[in-house]
Amino acid sequence: MKSSVTTRLVLCFLLAVPAVTARAADPSTGSGQGYPTRPIRFVIPFPPGGGNDILGRAFAERLSERVGQPWVVDNRGGASSIIGAEIVARAPADGYTLLLGTNSTLAVVPSLRSKLPFDPVKDYDPISLMSSSPYLLVVNPAFEAKSVAELIALAKARPGQLNFASPGQGTSNHLAFEMFKFMAGIDITHIPYKGTSAMITDLLGGRVSVMFVSTASVRPLVLAGKLRALGISTAKRSPAMPEVAPIAESGVPGFNNASWVGLVSPRGTPPAIIKRLNAEINKVIDEGDLKVRLTSQGFVPDGSTPQEFAAHIRDELARYRKLVRDAGIKSE
Repeated sequence: MKSSVTTRLVLCFLLAVPAVTARAADPSTGSGQGYPTRPIRFVIPFPPGGGNDILGRAFAERLSERVGQPWVVDNRGGASSIIGAEIVARAPADGYTLLLGTNSTLAVVPSLRSKLPFDPVKDYDPISLMSSSPYLLVVNPAFEAKSVAELIALAKARPGQLNFASPGQGTSNHLAFEMFKFMAGIDITHIPYKGTSAMITDLLGGRVSVMFVSTASVRPLVLAGKLRALGISTAKRSPAMPEVAPIAESGVPGFNNASWVGLVSPRGTPPAIIKRLNAEINKVIDEGDLKVRLTSQGFVPDGSTPQEFAAHIRDELARYRKLVRDAGIKSE
């Protein structure tokens, strides 16, 4: 009887060995071998339709092809991107839940709010920058200001009476306009929306005066004459909109601002997985036609190392915190 029990115990141990070995080879244990073996949840912390969503989906499509597993886009808009950011910060650090990290999420919102359910530096592992994008300063064609200089003059003549839209309090669009107000010395009232699409709809309908919005989101509308671009936020002209002069040349010297997007994972993600994802992002940018397609839409695709991205996040945090302090911007 004792011999029979011993035999059964040995058999159970031997049968368990393959399962233990399989777990040891799983990416979640840190080896990264075979990653990914199942679909990847790709959280975009904005509603569908905006520039960040367009960019994120373009990368998701190409990365799915490269890694052999679907990148399932999960739009979690709301609360100035805080909802989606918290989801990823609390997810397992196994490489299967990733965040489209933007300057709104990782630099602007933390500069405005002292209490957040995530820390932009401590809760994520930066993987790679993916792209940047200038903003267009746009108005309805019927709006009386036809240039940056005219907008500034109008705002000074009617302080607080004009308004500007953003896709949410604390988004990068919001802070870009606050920077514009501060440097131009004007007072324009902020109207926050819950996403890019809604605010563009109201601008088309003449219900708001002006906004900063990504080139990719409104380029077709500007080219069709449905919106007018008064200026572009970067110091240089965009290849996608070469006819639009920089705001720095049109009334606000030194103005230079752009949104940026990168990929981050929950802190503690195995280094082998971070290395794999970083390599794939940079290959997507350098080896295919995605760069040409995105550039024509107003994006500036550009990768980085994880270390470079980490330094970029820290630098942007410092820059926006200074702006918030100097301009006296308060969280609403």
